[in-house]
Order: sequence, then C-alpha cells, then structure tokens
Amino acid sequence: MKKSMVIGLFGLMVSISSCAQEAEMENVKKTIKAFASAGDFNDANELEKCLDDNYRIVMNRLFGSNEVTIMTKSLYLEKIRSKEFGGDSREVTFKYVIINGNTACAQVTLKGSKMTLVSLITLVKDAEGNWKLVSDIPTVSNS
Repeated sequence: MKKSMVIGLFGLMVSISSCAQEAEMENVKKTIKAFASAGDFNDANELEKCLDDNYRIVMNRLFGSNEVTIMTKSLYLEKIRSKEFGGDSREVTFKYVIINGNTACAQVTLKGSKMTLVSLITLVKDAEGNWKLVSDIPTVSNS
C-alpha cells in the first residue's frame, strides 16, 4: 500500500512539473510571437516590452558582410521606429524551445514576404516572471 502511494505521489509530482513546464513553454512562445508582431507593425513601444535591457542582435556575415555585427537594443528600436526594419507580416514557426530555469532558447523561423529568417533566440525570465528576449542570432534562409 505504501509503495503504491509513493508511486502515485511521484506520478502526480511529475504531472504537475510537466504542466508547469508546458505553461512556461507557452509563455516563451507568446513572448516571441509578440516580439515578431510588434516588429511587423513597426510598434517600437510594444517591441520594447519584449526586450531585456541587455538585448542584442548578433548578425554573423548577414547581407553580404564578412563580419560579425552586434546591434544594441536602442539601435534596433531606432531602426524599427524609422521603418528601416520591420513592416512585414511574418509567420512564426517554432522548431524547438528549451527552458533551463530562468533562461530559455528557441529556434524560430520568421517567414515573411520580404525574407525568411531562422533565428536562435535566447530569453531570460525577469523578477516579475516575464520572459524577455536577451539575444537574437538570425540567418537568412533561402527557402
């Protein structure tokens, strides 16, 4: 009897943990979708809510460059406000999401009419429990 109670309790704990993990995965996806949507609509104010103060875009040899370029949060938001970046309705597809405590990463495809990006996105959970993007490492996809 005690053995079956322990097994049942263990199963319940695994189930609760699994549900919590699923909820966190959905929160991470929701944050990434909000990030993409705000960029699509050139809404820098909404976009800023999705970004940690330490946010960076790491562009490795993008758009004909042979170098790694780091773009800060403030420069990125400026490019969104000026409409140099953004303004494309994109479909967001998740290849994977991994959560490691208060950090998460995802591989995401953002397919729009202008281009398709495959990004490795890293997020951090702040003290209030909100997920925020801390880095985006995009590549331009040929498909």
